[in-house]
Amino acid sequence: MPEGHTLHRLARLHQRRLVGAPVRVSSPQGRFAAGAALVDGQQLIDAEAWGKHLLHRYESGRVVHVHLGLYGKFTESAVPMGEPVGQVRMRVVGGSGFGTDLRGPTACEVLSEPEVTALTERLGPDPLRPDADQDRAWQRIRRSRRAIGALLMDQRVIAGVGNVYRAELLFRHGVAPRRPGTALSASEWRDMWADLLVLMPVGVRVGKMVVVRPEHDHGAPSYAPDRPRTYVYRRQGQPCRVCGTPIAHAVLDARNLFWCPTCQPD
Repeated sequence: MPEGHTLHRLARLHQRRLVGAPVRVSSPQGRFAAGAALVDGQQLIDAEAWGKHLLHRYESGRVVHVHLGLYGKFTESAVPMGEPVGQVRMRVVGGSGFGTDLRGPTACEVLSEPEVTALTERLGPDPLRPDADQDRAWQRIRRSRRAIGALLMDQRVIAGVGNVYRAELLFRHGVAPRRPGTALSASEWRDMWADLLVLMPVGVRVGKMVVVRPEHDHGAPSYAPDRPRTYVYRRQGQPCRVCGTPIAHAVLDARNLFWCPTCQPD
């Protein structure tokens, strides 16, 4: 599932290439046809991200809300665009020679501003937003006996953190993923939040999650050919880049969990 930096990167692209002029919106697949008709031909006035949610605001006050989920993806193309390929839920064509197709999202819907407010009020602070308040997340973490590994993935606690950032953040701070939130200290949380404020903007800037410190960025390859190295994510059974202990794997709340038993002791 795309993490928050991907949505912020998309929002910046759409802000630069689509905002400020009327756009044509359609649904070649047909599943978003009614929603597309509500905003087609209107000026797009803003594109922003909150966690894993993308919001397109139109001059009428309507907002197109997209959640990519596990399989959603935008693909960009020059205009004129060719015939749609596959199940295109939404096509947006701007007057600047830029168009984009959306396939496979979990959500693609038109909301009113009150509905957008209700959505964002359910989300935790997003480290990539300037208005993010780390204390909102901390107040939920410090009162919870849930595992910190689960809390970091809960979008009501922190918006935008997914499985990769969760695994790598915990490793970088030597925190066992099953430690209860109540056992995390305030200073540990401040350091982790500060680290997110460094790591996630790098993801926005370069389009990849860069999480391994330079002194450890060597040796075993990354978990996929087009990805930077990770400390623990998808490295089960491989030696830890710091201590050599085999990386452990388990399932927590139906998501894969990776950690080093030595660097992240219980």
